[in-house]
Amino acid sequence: MDNFSYLAQSAFPLVWIVVPAIGATIRARRATSPEERLEIWQRWWAIGAFGCGSLWMTVAFLAFPDVMATAIGFDRTPFMFEIAFANLGLAVMGFRAASASARERITIGLGGGMFLWGAVIGHVYQWFNGDHAPGNTGGVLANDILIPAVMIILAVRSQRLAAAKIAV
Repeated sequence: MDNFSYLAQSAFPLVWIVVPAIGATIRARRATSPEERLEIWQRWWAIGAFGCGSLWMTVAFLAFPDVMATAIGFDRTPFMFEIAFANLGLAVMGFRAASASARERITIGLGGGMFLWGAVIGHVYQWFNGDHAPGNTGGVLANDILIPAVMIILAVRSQRLAAAKIAV
């Protein structure tokens, strides 16, 4: 695999972070309050990063298992079917988070984080043991760390903003 192809495959998952961030930034410019701006960010992140990103992984693992096996540096196994449905669960949680309370968004972020942060540990371990496949390093690591972390941070910020407003 040439360098450009490797870089493109490794960076592709970042689309699920970049597109929602750009969309939220553009949409939030018209917000009239910090609460509205934060809500816009949470919805874009929930639907775009968490929901659509996880749904893409579901489709990719189910429809293109050989491509995904090559991308992650493994042989095709039945475990990939399980990964597809774990991602479907994340997608459902992400779409639910779009209209959830801050408390529920924190729970969704933590639930997704348990799976994705565990995946990060696996990716890093595999990386240090010779698996440098584009689907095992690079953008996927950023996604697995940032998608649930940003969900939690935004929800905690929303909770604190609401509590400060009540205290006033």
